[in-house]
Amino acid sequence: MLVILFLVYSFSFIDRQILVILQESIKADLDLSDTQLGLLSGFSFALFYVTAGIPIANWADRANRKNIIAGALTIWSGMTALSGLAGSYGQLVAARIGVGVGEAGCSPPAHSMISDMYPAKSRATALSIYSAGIYIGVFAGFLLGGYVEKYFGWRMTFMIVGLPGILLAALLYFTVKEPARRIAAESKENKVPMKEAIATIFKLKSFRYFSFACAMSGFVSYGVGNFMPSYLARSHGMSGDQIGLFLSMASLFGGVTGTILGGYLVDKIGKKDVRWYLWLPGITAFLAVPFMLWIYQTDNTTAIIWVYVIPYLLGTMYLGPSIAVAHMLVGPNMRAMASAILLFVLNLIGLGLGPVAIGFLSDVLQETYGTDGLRHAMTIGSTIALAKAYLFWKGGQALPADLARFKQQQGE
Repeated sequence: MLVILFLVYSFSFIDRQILVILQESIKADLDLSDTQLGLLSGFSFALFYVTAGIPIANWADRANRKNIIAGALTIWSGMTALSGLAGSYGQLVAARIGVGVGEAGCSPPAHSMISDMYPAKSRATALSIYSAGIYIGVFAGFLLGGYVEKYFGWRMTFMIVGLPGILLAALLYFTVKEPARRIAAESKENKVPMKEAIATIFKLKSFRYFSFACAMSGFVSYGVGNFMPSYLARSHGMSGDQIGLFLSMASLFGGVTGTILGGYLVDKIGKKDVRWYLWLPGITAFLAVPFMLWIYQTDNTTAIIWVYVIPYLLGTMYLGPSIAVAHMLVGPNMRAMASAILLFVLNLIGLGLGPVAIGFLSDVLQETYGTDGLRHAMTIGSTIALAKAYLFWKGGQALPADLARFKQQQGE
């Protein structure tokens, strides 16, 4: 089951991030600014993704989670394919909104299913394996997108990557069984009203800290990362297929390794001190900053190709541990909701505001620095990772008290 859910999550990021590798062609075809690109890759998707995510999560805490994911996959795959038919910026925005609404039904129910399948001692590892689907998806999307776009154009690329997801939805529906919840679905304890669940989760001091730390991570990975293809094209003269190959390899070796390694390490060192579940992501975030600052200021293209994997790996070690901690602090009846709220904060700020902010700053700086305006905007945006490091550290300090309070409430 974990393998199928991993594939579904990979497909979600193929469809989410395929736009990034195509954006220079879309910009030229539709005559767009960097701000419009930021709105397209970020805010138009994120607003509807996070808005739909919480009610869908509330539904998933009561209903058949497998069926929700299968239906969601069908929707976002179809909307990705329809993106290729867009004749204007507005139509492309509408298609991206559809992708966002569909993808809102993926992770919260999937996280809940995985937490019911694996015990607490190995949960961060399992969730990290699932989360590594992000970077397999980015790998496949960038590699496939770079080459397909070169020969068939950006419109056909959307169609080619979107339609296979409908077949995967059928595979999920017919082969995966809904796992038993760790408490009876019909018990009164399981039926927590949505407002009460949200209030309960946000009362947790550690959750507030690490959810906003995740948002800062999203700001860097989406805000700065979404413009990496444009930076490599404008400042380093790389072609679309070269960019796709390079970024796909960075995603494979940096993103997948970092995500799985982060979950594995905290499951080991967190046994002695639970604070390491959040301290480790904070430390790795801090260590990534100098590498990012150098990458966005150097003119040495070859060096970037070799060095970029380091901050990529360090910056991706946070997600599995963060989801695992969110599930430590609530009962099985609120795990999908905890994931949805975490993703709400991460994506509203990180994905919703990050690309728009970097795009706007690039447009402003372009008046003074020309094409180098983008590299300076990305350099400034990279420093947000320092806030990520601080918030994870503070979250780790607050975690033991929140966890002790939850265990006391559960009578443990």
